Amino acid sequence: MLRGFLLIFLLFGVALVAVFGFRGQKSTAPPLEVFPDMVRQPKVRAQAPLDFFADGRGPRLPVAGTMPIGYEMPKPGNSPSGAPPGDLLSLQRLAFSVGTDYYDTGKMGDRWGTGIPVEVTRELIERGQQRFNITCAMCHGATAAGNGITKQYGLATVVSLQDERIRKMADGEIFNTITNGKNTMMAYGANIMVVDRWAIIAYLRALQRSQNAAIVDLPPEHQTELEKK
Repeated sequence: MLRGFLLIFLLFGVALVAVFGFRGQKSTAPPLEVFPDMVRQPKVRAQAPLDFFADGRGPRLPVAGTMPIGYEMPKPGNSPSGAPPGDLLSLQRLAFSVGTDYYDTGKMGDRWGTGIPVEVTRELIERGQQRFNITCAMCHGATAAGNGITKQYGLATVVSLQDERIRKMADGEIFNTITNGKNTMMAYGANIMVVDRWAIIAYLRALQRSQNAAIVDLPPEHQTELEKK
């Protein structure tokens, strides 16, 4: 019985060495990968040659007409810079942060500025509502009360944008938070165009006003109607 055990042990040792080799042993032959763990994948590696294409390059040029994420072609009359439609400046402003002025940074000098640096129109508010529902509502909720769907799945650090602190926060600081992120909130500067960030802020201010309105905010004729009721 002992002889059989030794024989099995010896065969097992030989098989183990045959499969895994000696530790530190060097060989020019490709290794035997028992568990490759997706180390070798048929994919394009950045800055690496690829024989699949005739020019030997892996990275390819974008397809004609491709636009960056979040970019939208300028529309007639859509000029966040205030320049006439079609003006070169207006086309440049429909982009991601490129300047150091208040429009691109939210700062006036060394302080956070306040005010929406684009014309606040119904179209801008509707655009802000659309962008807010796409990028913000899942965490902050449809009314910005901090009760989005992610909170039901454990993200408990989402703040309510209806808090007094946020309602009194400068527009420029909110712009900076959208751009660079804060605490557990990721940065959206690479995903949301500058004009869309201001559109979101304009819509947020409307949301905050709607959830914190008082009777004195109504026109006098409507105040009288409510008092009669």
